[in-house]
Amino acid sequence: MRPLAVIGNVNVDLIVGPVAPWPKAGTETVVDHDDLRVGGQAGNTALAWRALGIDFEIAANLGDDQFGRWLREAFGHRAQKWPVRPEGTTLSVGMTHPDGERTFFTTRGHLPRFSLDDVLSVLDGDRLAGGYALLSGSFLTDDLTRDYGAFFDWAEAHRISVALDTGWPIEGWTETNCAAARGWLSHCELALFNEVETTTLAGLANPAEAARRIRGGMKAGATVVVKRGPGGAIAIGAGGELIEVPAPSVTVVDTIGAGDVFNAAFLAALAQGRPLKNCLAAAIKVASRAISTLPRDYGGPIQFEDADHERA
Repeated sequence: MRPLAVIGNVNVDLIVGPVAPWPKAGTETVVDHDDLRVGGQAGNTALAWRALGIDFEIAANLGDDQFGRWLREAFGHRAQKWPVRPEGTTLSVGMTHPDGERTFFTTRGHLPRFSLDDVLSVLDGDRLAGGYALLSGSFLTDDLTRDYGAFFDWAEAHRISVALDTGWPIEGWTETNCAAARGWLSHCELALFNEVETTTLAGLANPAEAARRIRGGMKAGATVVVKRGPGGAIAIGAGGELIEVPAPSVTVVDTIGAGDVFNAAFLAALAQGRPLKNCLAAAIKVASRAISTLPRDYGGPIQFEDADHERA
């Protein structure tokens, strides 16, 4: 199996809900559910890998407070080298709604100060040689994002294939943010975006056409994956072929981090050398199980064997 790493945002999520209708100012709303948990794109991906029994490395930083200490404890030995910043830990408060959607309020906290030096102090390029590194939370990790060029050079020098999932920009997909993302993608072998991000970034309404346009600006032989929620997923493979895999019908309980879980399962299957269609099938199956269970259940490593059998 090829080595795996994720680099980016690890923070604390406080999830409450469901909330409907939106509360009026000055009122108090009692909800049925609350959950304080590890969050952030990189954090969610790592948790899924751990639950699936996948070996991996993770590079992140921490805030200098009780939440930062809690996050270090949650990741054990993998967080031993994570740098601590003097800022407080980034906190996201998420309110869920009856239709499965959610609203987030996020503090900036420690994430903007995550740097390239922080990454290189944690990851061993020789150990990751020939593997995959997922860059996530690009619009939150300001210091690292400014040095993405140097990171891409480091990855190429160690034959590490870079996958990108930027997350949604705080200011939205402005032309500046679109241009930045296209520049990053030109150094990447994999793009892992949801449907809205894909069509917005490409400026095309059809997700398959949008994926092809994005792939045209990436490295030769790149793969673009489009996560379509209940519509499953599509991918434009290394040879330019379109692959589509539907999603099962499930009762949605919690969609927070669903795309990150998809990323984790997809990359784990890809690192095991499975065909692209089987990677999509495994990712959809694991993500579908995760969003329909509470407490969250990823299904374990058997998911990959089942997905291969079902899609063969």
